[in-house]
Amino acid sequence: MGRGKVTLKRIENKINRQVTFSKRRSGLLKKAHEISVLCEADVALIIFSTKGKLCEYATDASMERILDRYERHASEMQHTSVPNNSQEIWKQGNVKLKARLELLQKTQRHLMGEELDSLSLKELHSYEQQIDSALKHIRLKKNQLMLESISQLQKKDKDLQDQNSLLSKQVEEKKKELEQQTHETMPLFHLGMLSNWYEARGGGGGGGGDGEVEENPREGQPSTVLPPWMVQHMNK
Repeated sequence: MGRGKVTLKRIENKINRQVTFSKRRSGLLKKAHEISVLCEADVALIIFSTKGKLCEYATDASMERILDRYERHASEMQHTSVPNNSQEIWKQGNVKLKARLELLQKTQRHLMGEELDSLSLKELHSYEQQIDSALKHIRLKKNQLMLESISQLQKKDKDLQDQNSLLSKQVEEKKKELEQQTHETMPLFHLGMLSNWYEARGGGGGGGGDGEVEENPREGQPSTVLPPWMVQHMNK
């Protein structure tokens, strides 16, 4: 059985790649030697491995002579004139490209609404259909972008509403905490005011020895006038 067709691609396994390189290099050097001997050809072979190792073969070990011959031949090929048939082919290709460019520029001007006098009714109808088709694609793309923009704005609006609701909830909770703290401190404030009022009226054992409250304030002590809200609170 003959060998199957081998797919040429890079060998991923490093060891297999190195083994294959060694085998193929030996075979290539052998083939170069065979063709130089059998056909009396000048052969120069240069191989650099992936690690930069140089492998070379030259007929009769004359690598420099073969390279010099190659450089002279390449220089002569550069100065050799191009055949007339090739120049004619290039010239015809250049003419076709210029004609194609002029046609495209003319079509562009027609699509822009310029130079329409020379067009027939059929040609005008064709250009109209092309423009209508282009407008449909443009409107479709525009609507798509507008819908995406609206969707993004709606999402931003929802996020702002959620943030506003959260802030409002936090404000309400803070307000309730302040009201609760105010209710807890008010009785202590009323009790202090009543104590001051009682002492101002002569209470607290500072009067007669029998514990009776003096009807008139002490000499030199100013009379105290209670605010209306305290009087109402005391009467409750």
